[in-house]
Amino acid sequence: MLKNSDAASAAPALADVEAAAKRISGQAQRTPLLHYPELDQRLGTRAFIKPECLQVTGSFKFRGAYNKIKSALEAGKVPGVVAFSSGNHAQGVAAAASLLGVPSIIVMPEDAPRIKIANTKALGGEVRLYDRYKEDREAIARAIARDKGYVVVPPYDDPAIIAGQGTIGLEIAEDCARLGVSPDVVLAPCSGGGLISGIATAIKARHPDARVYACEPARFDDTTRSLAAGKRLENSGSETSICDALLSKSPGEITFPINQRLLSGGLTATDEEALAAVAFAARRLKLVVEPGGAIALAAALQGRAPKAAKCMVIVCSGGNIDDEMLQKALQN
Repeated sequence: MLKNSDAASAAPALADVEAAAKRISGQAQRTPLLHYPELDQRLGTRAFIKPECLQVTGSFKFRGAYNKIKSALEAGKVPGVVAFSSGNHAQGVAAAASLLGVPSIIVMPEDAPRIKIANTKALGGEVRLYDRYKEDREAIARAIARDKGYVVVPPYDDPAIIAGQGTIGLEIAEDCARLGVSPDVVLAPCSGGGLISGIATAIKARHPDARVYACEPARFDDTTRSLAAGKRLENSGSETSICDALLSKSPGEITFPINQRLLSGGLTATDEEALAAVAFAARRLKLVVEPGGAIALAAALQGRAPKAAKCMVIVCSGGNIDDEMLQKALQN
């Protein structure tokens, strides 16, 4: 366990996010800020969608993975990388490693969406399946790293990962400046906290008065509860959710102190509300978004975001959804 001082020293600064932006330039998509008058009317504010569902491999995870592996290569020889993920990070690592000429092994739960397992293999990753209810994915990955000398690419609790995800916040700030608006509320999905802490690092550096909120599934609201309690809390471990990308057990050791310092709080949405947001995104926004990727949109559509917002940015973090799940959303 990291000491508070160690966690604070590991937190990336704006300069690290800017360096990450240079590393991933030409490899990651610079996703646009999309504006929909219908969404403005629905939310009662000027609102923008940051569609990371359009990112390489279909989620924001490619940004952090590429920055982490590229940084490791800059520091020395990398015989290979190993990661543990339910799917989006898996695909991001597999794609980034292939682009950088490095072999990858991904430890994935055997009940991960089939599309995510198939895509990870197609992107060049070697998949090792495990039972999420009986086995420790991180222990499996670290054993592989010891045996093979591979570099571990964590899903969120790593400075280079956080900085890579922070490029989303940097793009939001830059694009808002180009449009002549100031983002006073930013909503993004949250699991272990790598995405939201990276975004908050960039947004708060450019817009100190902006309010940034972590958005989570109702039964996996560890960050929301931890922020309220002032300490890291765990989820029960007995719950399930269709938001498979957002099922971390607790906030990260590095990410949580950042989020304590920079976030204004947390918002939640149920699985049913996430499915409704998936359907809304498909029908009205013409975006394919997975349930976990739509959780911030779901919270906003349910009226849980601050009412006084003049300009709101909502991050839709991924679009890797099974056909069956998309059909289920559209049938409701």
